[in-house]
Amino acid sequence: MDTADLGLPVDVPSTALFTDRYELTMLQAALRAGTADRRSVFEVFTRRLPEGRRYGVVAGTGRVLDAVENFRFDAGVLDFLAQQRIVDEPTLSWLADYRFRGDIWGYPEGEVYFPGSPIIRVEGTFAEAVLLETVILSILNHDSAVAAAASRMSTAAGDRPLIEMGARRTHELAAVAAARAAYVGGFTTTSDLAAGFRYNIPTVGTSAHAFTLLHDSERDAFTAQVQAHGSDTTLLVDTYDVAEAVRTAVEVAGKDLGAVRIDSGDLLLLAHRVRQQLDELGAKNTKIVVTSDLDEYAIASLAAAPVDAYGVGTQLVTGSGHPTSSMVYKLVARAVSDEADAPLLPVAKKSMGAKTSVGGRKWAARRMDEHGVAEAEVIGTGAVPEELADHQLLVELVRGGEIVAREPLDAARDRHIAARAGLPLSATQLSRGEPVLPTEYARG
Repeated sequence: MDTADLGLPVDVPSTALFTDRYELTMLQAALRAGTADRRSVFEVFTRRLPEGRRYGVVAGTGRVLDAVENFRFDAGVLDFLAQQRIVDEPTLSWLADYRFRGDIWGYPEGEVYFPGSPIIRVEGTFAEAVLLETVILSILNHDSAVAAAASRMSTAAGDRPLIEMGARRTHELAAVAAARAAYVGGFTTTSDLAAGFRYNIPTVGTSAHAFTLLHDSERDAFTAQVQAHGSDTTLLVDTYDVAEAVRTAVEVAGKDLGAVRIDSGDLLLLAHRVRQQLDELGAKNTKIVVTSDLDEYAIASLAAAPVDAYGVGTQLVTGSGHPTSSMVYKLVARAVSDEADAPLLPVAKKSMGAKTSVGGRKWAARRMDEHGVAEAEVIGTGAVPEELADHQLLVELVRGGEIVAREPLDAARDRHIAARAGLPLSATQLSRGEPVLPTEYARG
C-alpha cells in the first residue's frame, strides 16, 4: 500500500496558502509589468551550517513533491484572497489555473550537504516558481534540522536502535514530519501513530507512569500489562524504587521479560545496576531502554553502559538546539528577455555583510580522494568537468510539472547511511568544528 496516495487527515486539501503574502503581491506586479512569464531559476541553499555542525542532511524532499503537487488555488482559497483584497481580479484569474509546469532538480533525500550546496533548483516562469518559496523552505528547513540531529544521535548510538518519541513536544503535524525526518536520519521506530499510518514507519510503545499509578500496586500494574501484551513487553521500572521494580518485573513476567525502561535518574549508574540485577535474576536477555531528555551528547556518554535502545523526544524534534537549517530560496538566473529561447543571465543580490549569494544555474559534485572518501563539495556553472561527471549530486525530481522521483522512505534512509559513510571520519565527531568538506566554486 502506498500511504502517500491515501489523502490522510494529516494532509491538507491545498498547500497554496502555505506561503507569504508578498509572493502573491510580487506575482500581481509581475503580471502587470509583463515579466511574470520570464524564464527563471531559483535555488535553495544555506550560507552556513548551524554552529559546530560538520554536515547537513537533506530531508523533506518527498514532502516537497507532495506540496508542489497539491499547490492549487481552489474556490475557497480564491474567495479568501478576494475578500482580503490581497490581489486583484486578473491575478485571481491567473491563480485559478495555477499548476507548476516547470522542472525541479535537487539533492536526493538523505544526501548530505554543505554551505552553498544547491539543495533544490526550481526552473520555470517567474510567476510559477516564485510562489513555491515559502512552502519549500518551511518543509526543508524543519525536516533537515530534525534529520541532522537524528543523524548525530544515530552516530552516537552506534548499532543500538533509536525510538522517536517527540510527538508531545511539538505541533501535532510537525510531529509527523519530525518522525519522518528522524527515520531518514537513522532512527528505527516512532511512537507517533500518525507517522506510522502516513509513512509506514514502525511504531512502538507500551506504558507510561500513569498506568502504574492507576493500579493499587506496581505488581498489579505489571501483571495487567503482561497479561495484555505478553512477557515480551517493556515494563517501566522507575515510578517508585527501581531495584524493587526490576525484581517485581521479573517475578511477574519471568526470565523472558522483553525489556525494562528507565526514564529518570542517573542513567549511566542505573543502567549498570539494572543490568547486574537482571543477570542475577536470570533475565539475561531482557533489554534495557533508556529515555529522559536525551540528546546526542547524553547518548554518547552512555556508549559504555549496558543500554540496548534509546528513546528521544524534545531534543530531536527541536533539532537539538538548531530548529532550522537557515536555508534560503534565491533567484540565481533569469532569461534576458521574454522570448521562450532567450539565454539565461546570472543574477545575485549585492549585499553588505553575510547575505551574499552566487548567481548562475548551478551543478554540484563531490570530489573523492583515491580511497573513495569525499574531499570537497564542488559547485559550478556551465559545463561540468569531465572528472566530476560521474559524481554529480543533483537528480531530476519534477519534469514539466510531473513528479518523476517518488521513492520509498527506506531508500532515503539507506542513502543517508551510505552518504555519511562516504565522509571523512571526523564528520561523526560530536565536538564542534567546521564543515567536514570545503565548498569549492568552479566558474563556467
